[in-house]
Amino acid sequence: QVQLVESGGGLVQPGGSLRLSCAASGRIFRIDSMGWYRQVPDKQRELVAVISESGSTSNADSVKGRFAISRDNAKNTVSLQMNSAKPEDTAVYYCVAHVRTSPVSSVWNRYWGQGTQVTVSS
Repeated sequence: QVQLVESGGGLVQPGGSLRLSCAASGRIFRIDSMGWYRQVPDKQRELVAVISESGSTSNADSVKGRFAISRDNAKNTVSLQMNSAKPEDTAVYYCVAHVRTSPVSSVWNRYWGQGTQVTVSS
């Protein structure tokens, strides 16, 4: 019903920048929060940043001052600007959206993207 497609992952040097993007499509009536999680092997997926429909943001302490999340409600997209990248930022990054698919139903569901690899290394 709803698809999230990430783009922009890749290799970046320590101290460098990278921008991740995610586009939501399909049966979308309204999107509440959107965000980014990341996961490394053998560890739980962790929240990186989240943004509300009104634009309020919250970042994990590990990325505060370095990463910035933004969204375009008209295009159903969310982006993550990664600056001052560190090797510990290496992970698979997942986009997530809290979506209501119908105006006649009050049900909200969480949808995930397929993930994009980010590697920070020299």
